[in-house]
Amino acid sequence: MGQLSLYSTVDVQLALSAWIKTQRKTLKLSRQALAARSTVPAPTIKKFETTGQISLRQFLLLWQNQISQGGIIFQAGN
Repeated sequence: MGQLSLYSTVDVQLALSAWIKTQRKTLKLSRQALAARSTVPAPTIKKFETTGQISLRQFLLLWQNQISQGGIIFQAGN
């Protein structure tokens, strides 16, 4: 049987923000460039990357942008 792991909402938010930041840097995008592509303001992206706080709507815009640009990079174990 698999390991049980419980994550708090803060843990999940920080993991998602770290993942988006890693994807952005892998694609060599500045926050401004990602903002232009996703319609999420650069200050909001910065806040998300540093605190994990973002609205669901804005997170989905970032996620959708990564998928539509072919920028999603999945790695085993992540």
